[in-house]
Amino acid sequence: MAAQTAFAQVAEAVLTAEHLRTVADLSGAFTSKRVKGHQYWYYQFSEPSGARRQIFVGPDNDAVRALIAKAEQPGEQNVEALARAALSLGCGELLPRHFKVLRRLSEYGFFRSGGVLIGTHAFVAYGNMLGVQWTGADAARTQDIDFAHAGKNISLALAPNFQVQTHAAIESLEMGFLPISGMSGKTGGAYLIPNEKEFRLDFLTTARRGGEIPYEHPDLHVTLQPLKFMEFSLVNVQQTALLSRNGAIMANVPHPARYALHKLIVAGEREGIFLAKAGKDLMQAGLLLSVLREAVPWQVEEAWEDLKERGTGWTGRARRGLAALAKRFPTERFGEWLE
Repeated sequence: MAAQTAFAQVAEAVLTAEHLRTVADLSGAFTSKRVKGHQYWYYQFSEPSGARRQIFVGPDNDAVRALIAKAEQPGEQNVEALARAALSLGCGELLPRHFKVLRRLSEYGFFRSGGVLIGTHAFVAYGNMLGVQWTGADAARTQDIDFAHAGKNISLALAPNFQVQTHAAIESLEMGFLPISGMSGKTGGAYLIPNEKEFRLDFLTTARRGGEIPYEHPDLHVTLQPLKFMEFSLVNVQQTALLSRNGAIMANVPHPARYALHKLIVAGEREGIFLAKAGKDLMQAGLLLSVLREAVPWQVEEAWEDLKERGTGWTGRARRGLAALAKRFPTERFGEWLE
């Protein structure tokens, strides 16, 4: 209970910070320079477009230096302290290098544009949201960071010219990420570091008329890889806090009930070198369903009804997932509950 309360405090703090975000929240620094013999202060930062900008703060005097000192301390340090307190009570955390990527994309507006964090990082966040520590340690470990966006199938209250320079954000990290080319030679929906091929970023979207051919989103400036069944996870998306010892940010994640049921579907779709991930899919689904059945069973039941209404292809795959899940969680009887 203490960990869940601490997490709620972090979530409230980062949500407030997100609503009050200013240009000074972008990664940057105060810098001074002499102009015609006088010292002046500026705030230098990278715009989401990637361009470097300087904003005039004022002449070098006591009042301006006090303003700079105040701007460099409060909010972020408060969030970081709250995050560390929550972690000390047992909340799940992200690896620092993963958090660095996520925070940069957040700064560039990826989540405000409708971007969703999926995969194991979302699963870690669910533990904090639901107040549980996942006992299956392997189920909460990953080297991938997976993102999704509904592409053109999304309606948000954004300015018509809202642009997210996702590619520029990744480049600005200077971590060595390079876009992966597909069979056609065109850029695919993923980035990796050549000498660390297990650490990759995947950008997915819903399947469209063009099948599963990657395409560049004109407003996100990143290539998205269409994937079957992804649309199920992008209904009723939730906001949550992502924790690290370096701070916390707000991100969008799938609804946990939909995440769990989606894992039942994709587990049976794994082939070849990805077959090993099917076990992880089922482990995450089973752990989540067990907690959700105790806390909010109706949310799972509503999502299950929606899944069944999508047709026999969806239902058949989900039922095969339930059958496989029964072998790993024989006492849970998930099939009897949902069917």
